[in-house]
Amino acid sequence: MRTERFEFSNSKGEQLAARLDLPLGAPVAYALFAHCFTCGKNNLAARRISERLAETGIAVLCFDFTGIGASEGEFANTNFSSNVADLIAAADHLRKTRAAPSLLIGHSLGGAAVLAAAEGIGEARAIATIAAPSDPAHVTGLFKDDVDRIRAQGEVEVSLAGRPFRIRREFLDDVAERRLDQKIANLRKALLIFHSPTDATVGIENASHIFTTAKHPKSFVSVAGADHLLSNKDDAVYVANVIAAWASRYVDKRPEAMKAESEPGVVLVRETREGKFQQEVVSGPHRLLADEPEKVGGDNSGPGPYDFLLAGLGACTSMTMRLYADFKKLPLDRVTVRLTHSKVHEADCENCEDKKSMLDRIERIITMEGALDADQRKRLLEIADKCPVHRTLTSKIDIRTREQIDPYPSS
Repeated sequence: MRTERFEFSNSKGEQLAARLDLPLGAPVAYALFAHCFTCGKNNLAARRISERLAETGIAVLCFDFTGIGASEGEFANTNFSSNVADLIAAADHLRKTRAAPSLLIGHSLGGAAVLAAAEGIGEARAIATIAAPSDPAHVTGLFKDDVDRIRAQGEVEVSLAGRPFRIRREFLDDVAERRLDQKIANLRKALLIFHSPTDATVGIENASHIFTTAKHPKSFVSVAGADHLLSNKDDAVYVANVIAAWASRYVDKRPEAMKAESEPGVVLVRETREGKFQQEVVSGPHRLLADEPEKVGGDNSGPGPYDFLLAGLGACTSMTMRLYADFKKLPLDRVTVRLTHSKVHEADCENCEDKKSMLDRIERIITMEGALDADQRKRLLEIADKCPVHRTLTSKIDIRTREQIDPYPSS
């Protein structure tokens, strides 16, 4: 994933700070993410979801609402309606400079905001809400002990998530007037609702109300055990994975992004600059992550280099055995290959010349299911050693390295 700064103006001309998270290749689609009430574009859930979607080819625009984070303006002058206007302004700028968002994602009050803003973003075909209230007025529960003082004094500083925010009477009036039922019923867009039954901030009944009010296509996913902010990384990644799979049915894929980024036979590997070791592996239209385990400083976000090496050998072994078995009409039902890599002293190697050096050893254990006799099993094991990758690894390999100017600059 690569990240770009992305500023735009709201309806009052104030500059709003944004972050555009991009896949390393051309985006297949764009998404717009609305964060929770007092969160910012850099909260953990937003970053994790955005990062995962970028891995699947979807670029995500996250921004700070007016008066939040690095955005200009006074938070006290904002309300739910201004948040909706900020979303539409973000979509407008994205449309002018890149491509309009075909996916809207909203977390908590941001979920209510994307439901309200959807009719103003015509290109959006799919909406995902996470822990969203069915009524914007629900947010007043976060400072319910101060509501009477706000109405009486006109403006009061309240504490939200341990930080001070000034809330005005106009905010209360605005959320009281903004009803979402009609907008939800008339969405005419695919809707995916995430909610935790143990959410202590926004109750699960909100998700039920949104779901029953919306028309199909609609889906509900229970994120059991998750908290309101998706502070557990696994919960955020799970939500992102489901969104990516679900959205693929609805988002408009940009034709230029669907082209393979590398020609047949070429594998691209490049740093994502996320974490210490993470790499993106590109093979034609396929994208994978490579990483190292946490114990050596990685994020464990993908297989390690030797894991890919073993996977290549294992896959080639199984494929070769399958081709032979099918050609010979052998009763081979399934092949399973288990591989490990280690370094051993060459003293353990009978035919090694230098006894002081280390030898790479790959243990390959093959399981063959099916009604095979002893001779057939023996022959299939012999065939396993004839797989092309096995032959490559056991032959002399000539690796030539040269420098080239990056043909795929990160912009």
